[in-house]
Amino acid sequence: MFRKDINGLRALAVIAVVIFHFKPTWMEGGFAGVDVFFVISGFLMTGIIFRSLELNDFSVLKFYVARANRIIPALALLCIFLLLMGMIILTPNEYKELGKHVVGSIGFFSNILYWSESGYFDSASHDKWLLHTWSLSVEWQFYIIYPLVLFLLHKLISIKYLKLLILIGTITSFILCIYFTYKWPSGAYYLLPSRIWEMLLGGVAYLYPLTFVGQSKKRAEIIGILLILGSYFFISQSTPWPGYLAFFPVFGAYLIIQSQNENSFFTGNYIFQKIGTWSYSIYLWHWPLVVFIYYYSLPDYWIIIGMFLSVFLGYLSYRFIEKIQFNNLFSYKHITYKCAPVLMIYFIAGVSFYVHHTDGAIAISSDKLLPITKNIAPSPYRTKCHTGGDNYTEPSNACTYFNGDVRLAVIGDSHTVELAYALAQELDKIGQGIKHFSFSGCTPSFKQNKEVSNCARWTNDSVDSILNDQKIENIVIGYRYSAALFGDQLSSYPNLPQINSKDNLKRKEMIDSLAQLIEIMSKNKKNVFIIKPIPELGSPINTLLRISYRQGEDVNNIIGTSKDYYLKRNEFILNYFSETKYSNNIKFIDPSGYNCDKYYCWSVRHGVPLYFDDDHLSVLGALPIAKEIISYL
Repeated sequence: MFRKDINGLRALAVIAVVIFHFKPTWMEGGFAGVDVFFVISGFLMTGIIFRSLELNDFSVLKFYVARANRIIPALALLCIFLLLMGMIILTPNEYKELGKHVVGSIGFFSNILYWSESGYFDSASHDKWLLHTWSLSVEWQFYIIYPLVLFLLHKLISIKYLKLLILIGTITSFILCIYFTYKWPSGAYYLLPSRIWEMLLGGVAYLYPLTFVGQSKKRAEIIGILLILGSYFFISQSTPWPGYLAFFPVFGAYLIIQSQNENSFFTGNYIFQKIGTWSYSIYLWHWPLVVFIYYYSLPDYWIIIGMFLSVFLGYLSYRFIEKIQFNNLFSYKHITYKCAPVLMIYFIAGVSFYVHHTDGAIAISSDKLLPITKNIAPSPYRTKCHTGGDNYTEPSNACTYFNGDVRLAVIGDSHTVELAYALAQELDKIGQGIKHFSFSGCTPSFKQNKEVSNCARWTNDSVDSILNDQKIENIVIGYRYSAALFGDQLSSYPNLPQINSKDNLKRKEMIDSLAQLIEIMSKNKKNVFIIKPIPELGSPINTLLRISYRQGEDVNNIIGTSKDYYLKRNEFILNYFSETKYSNNIKFIDPSGYNCDKYYCWSVRHGVPLYFDDDHLSVLGALPIAKEIISYL
């Protein structure tokens, strides 16, 4: 059943998301529009399911096919377009990544994929053309599980108790959402368990309708609108999300649905009705346009152009794709080869898998760039052996690489991972191995508490593990010092990040912690190697490679930043190291000696990519540093 108020509510959701993605400062909480969409989906799907259950003619297969016909064709068109466009404009590495993300999107597990990629060394969101499809994957997972569970439970309990169970599930899952948001933030954002209450509350709106009449109908709607708009303007990206604050936009959507104000000027006006009708396709097309503007560093007026293009492409997609009537009647036997949306999934997933499996080799730039891009890669042990955040691993489970004869350990943040792997490769040649301890985004945190650093306990336990292992004679220490002290460089490059004097105490604690770590290791180990700051690039290496290729420059030698910037950016920590007296068994290793000359620091040198993003070395970039360390052993 079509309802104008719900159609207008869709417009209120998609407008916020589009504005937020194109220009976050215009509506800092616009991402909450996704939560509004979830409530709408829960309401509509619950209505479809319960109307059929009450008539005892509900078909899970028919439900799935109807959802597939509604969602997949427009998404398939977008994926095909991006694959064709990517073959022309993307580098092989970027195209390979797009292939993986298309598979995740068309297979409706992109939320899990992006969650697995989230974290300190995650690539920038504006490099991910299908990042927005995480919410479609959450919805589709709900569509798969929800009707099947209701169908099976209906065989055991009555409709009355089934409704009560949904109400209890809504309250329970909201409580779990709050817990997950603070305990498991990236998982809470991307995954279904912490979002399902929003869709269930939509179901509650259908199952337990409230009756508003006269002025109370308008008041309920106005309160709902104010809750949603308040969320859009007073919540920001720094707000833990979804968390308890997500209750406000979600409850606002609930009130608007319950008010059933079909004659509302706000939700029922002509513009909102059209945007609401096209909202799904607008949502699909807007994010790739955002990425395109970022990708080509287009001027600000393109933001307005991009918004209008989102609406126009959304209209075209709705008019010519969404309105196609596919057959809804299939048997389980025939669905895999007679259902057009399922065939679309097979085709697009197959092409995308090929793109990813062949390292993006069908990109038109592949002949020139593939010899370089195939080496722009993190350590193959990064996922297995690197810890931090939601994927915290106890130090006792630290990885031993290649050989049990371990005489060297590496400790630090994510910038030691590739170095650890390079060291392990070299040491394996002489029958030795390493132990690898790294925590994502960790700051020097020895003998500190959790309030100072999220890796404080891990650091203390790791140090104890290294000290108690008498076979370990040598220790390598490395951090991204200046990022820990002053913040990331990309947001302000080529200007230096602004220094907040309020953080001086924290900086002192970091330096004191680093000093204590170096001291205790020097007293207990034969050699302590301290990695000086790794030069940070002005842009991710793939971006620099793409720009050089497009401008016809030498892609085998690409400048990453100036040597002057490197020295100014790291002036504090370099001065600290040079002015502090150390014992003779402490040795400094300078990555800039390999990555920089007198004037420049390179991202690609003599055809070798030295990084895999804007600040982490590739394995090949870490190899000369590893060889220097081994020369002292």
